[in-house]
Amino acid sequence: MSTTVAAVDLAPVATLLLVGAALAVAPLAWVWWRAPERTPLALSRALTWTTLFLTFDLVLFGAFTRLTDSGLGCPDWPGCYGHSSPAGAATPIAAAEHAMPTGAVTHAKAWIEMTHRYLATGVGGLIAVLLVLGVVAARRGQGRRVMAVAALTLLWVCAQGAFGAWTVTMKLYPAIVTLHLLGGIGLVVLLALQADAFERRRLEVSTRLRALAWVVAALVVLQIALGGWVSTNYAVLACTDFPTCQGRWWPAMNLREGYTLLRPLGESGNGGYLPFPALTAIHMGHRLGAACLLAVLGSFAAALWRQGLEARRWARRLLALAAWQVATGLSNVVLDWPLVAAVAHTGGAAALAACMAVLLARLQPHDPGRRFPASVSANAGP
Repeated sequence: MSTTVAAVDLAPVATLLLVGAALAVAPLAWVWWRAPERTPLALSRALTWTTLFLTFDLVLFGAFTRLTDSGLGCPDWPGCYGHSSPAGAATPIAAAEHAMPTGAVTHAKAWIEMTHRYLATGVGGLIAVLLVLGVVAARRGQGRRVMAVAALTLLWVCAQGAFGAWTVTMKLYPAIVTLHLLGGIGLVVLLALQADAFERRRLEVSTRLRALAWVVAALVVLQIALGGWVSTNYAVLACTDFPTCQGRWWPAMNLREGYTLLRPLGESGNGGYLPFPALTAIHMGHRLGAACLLAVLGSFAAALWRQGLEARRWARRLLALAAWQVATGLSNVVLDWPLVAAVAHTGGAAALAACMAVLLARLQPHDPGRRFPASVSANAGP
C-alpha cells in the first residue's frame, strides 16, 4: 500500500481550529473565575500570565517532539494524512510503520506531533483573545502599550505557525527548524514583555551598564541559535567528553560545512553526506559561545550586584539560570543526551531569554507618561 501523502492538505483545518478553541476554553474559564476584577485590562493581565505559562510549556513540548524524532510523525500539514487526528489516519500510519518500524512515522510519534499542533492552536486562540481584550481596554483609554504588544504577539504566532508547517513540508530542514525554535522562544519573550507591561517598576542604572545588558542579551540570542543548530543537526554527541572533545582540546573540525545554512538535514553544501568534523565544529561552536556568554554574563551580574537590593535579585536570577544551563548542557554531553536534560536545557534557554528581555525593559529610562490605573498596577506581578 502506498503511503505517499500531499505535503499540505487543508481539509482538517476547521476541525483543528475547533480543537484549539476547545483547549482554550479551560484557561479562559480559569482566568474569568480567578480574576479579582473583570475589567478588560485586569482580565488581560491575568490571561497574559496564564498564556505565558502555557506557551513556556508548549516550547518544552516542542523540544520533546523534536528530541523524540516526532517532527515528521505526521508527514503532512496541518493534519495527519489528511485527517484531523492520528485515529483517522490509523491505516496509512500502520502501513508506514510496517514498512519502517523505526522510521519517522509511528503511531506514538504521530500522536506526539499532533498533540503539539493541538496545543499550539490553543495557545494561538488565547493570544487572539488577548488582542481583543487589549483593543477593548485601549478604547477605554487604558493599556495601549499592552494592545501594541498583543498585536505583535499575534502576528508572531502566525509566523510561528508558518515555520511549523515548513518544518514538516521541508523535512526538518535545519535552518527552518532552528528558526522555529527561536520563534517559540521569541513568543515566550513577547508574552513576558506583555506581562511586564503591567509593571511600572524600573531599575535605575548607568548608561554603561545598560549597554552591557544589551550585549548580554545579544549573546543570549546568539547562543540559543547555536544551541538550536546543534540540536537540529543532531551534533550533541559529536563530543562525549568534557572539557575536551574526542580527547582533544581542539579536535578536527570543518567549519565551512558545519555552518553552511542552506542545506537539507544530514547533507553537506554540495549534496553529499555531512562529514563528522562538521558536526564537531557545530558542537564546539556552541561550547565556545557558552564560554563567552558565561564570562560576559558573570561580569554583568557582578555589576548588577552592586546596584542595590532589586538589582541583586536580578543578578541572582541570571546566575541561577546560567548554572541551570551549564548543568543541563553538561548532562547532555556526559550522560549520552538524556531526554529530560535536553528538554530542561531548552526550557532554561527560554527562561534566560525572557529574563533578559524583562530586565532590559526595566533598565530603560523611566517614562512617567505610560502608566496603568492604580487598581491594576498595584496588583501587578506574578
